[in-house]
Amino acid sequence: MQVTQQRTKVDFALQMKNLVDIYHPQATVIRLVVDNLNTHNPASLYEVFSPEEARRIVQKLEFHYTPKHASWLNQVEIEFSVLSRQCLERRIKDVQTLSSEIAIWEQQRNTAYASVNWRFKTTDARKKMERLYPTASPCKVDLIDY
Repeated sequence: MQVTQQRTKVDFALQMKNLVDIYHPQATVIRLVVDNLNTHNPASLYEVFSPEEARRIVQKLEFHYTPKHASWLNQVEIEFSVLSRQCLERRIKDVQTLSSEIAIWEQQRNTAYASVNWRFKTTDARKKMERLYPTASPCKVDLIDY
């Protein structure tokens, strides 16, 4: 996790380069679950890096976008909520202190192997989102003899 002043295409592209080159250099593919923010796409890398460098990075990334109408399913948002409640619900004087506090929180979460206890089952999702994903119902067909 890294604190930046903004959420720009440059910030996103640099994070993706770090992900590929520093954090997971041996990975053949890195699956990203990202929201639909306009900077969270491969085009951002092509705007920041040379075409060859952008392609090298993008070839290792597999983008999976959270559904716009179902962002409440996003487990990453749940983890950010935990971060907010456990670490950020107070005044923090500057970016350096914020970065330090988040790094400590992140280390504790990783050491504890913290995970999201996802209780929302597929059957619950189907009920809640029935209007978006209607189930196929058997249709009655009248055969006409000609």
